Amino acid sequence: MAISKGDTLPAATLSQMGPEGPEQVKLEDKLAGRKVVIFAVPGAFTPTCHSAHVPSFIRTKDSFAEKGVDEIICVSVNDPFVMKAWGEATGATEAGITMLSDAESAFTKAIGMDFTAPPAGLIARSKRYAMLVEDGTVTLFHAEASPGECEISAGEGLLDAM
Repeated sequence: MAISKGDTLPAATLSQMGPEGPEQVKLEDKLAGRKVVIFAVPGAFTPTCHSAHVPSFIRTKDSFAEKGVDEIICVSVNDPFVMKAWGEATGATEAGITMLSDAESAFTKAIGMDFTAPPAGLIARSKRYAMLVEDGTVTLFHAEASPGECEISAGEGLLDAM
């Protein structure tokens, strides 16, 4: 069953690139006592993710900050090396968006947002969504009906609902 508004996110360990290589990131540490936006994409460098979803959060980052959001996190079922390169290529890293890897799809599966599309080469990937999380509890949740859509899960879509 997919996560929904009012649910508490499960404990999860994701990863990101640090100065010495991949580093473990406990999601609960990022969420404790904070207001955080988490958005997920089916894959780094894929068309909608690259040209629409990440740019929408770069455009709206300051507006989220004005509404008290402490951090914006992008999650994808890609390795941390790819997430680092993608963050640099899109300008997300420079904009201050945290790029986290869910390489084993453990978090994605735990919240019921996984899917597989073999014809597109997408195996155990994340559905496209965005959520507002306050102290570990989901207060807004917007999931797209199709991986190729980026409307309600875009930065502007989530921001308008706040």
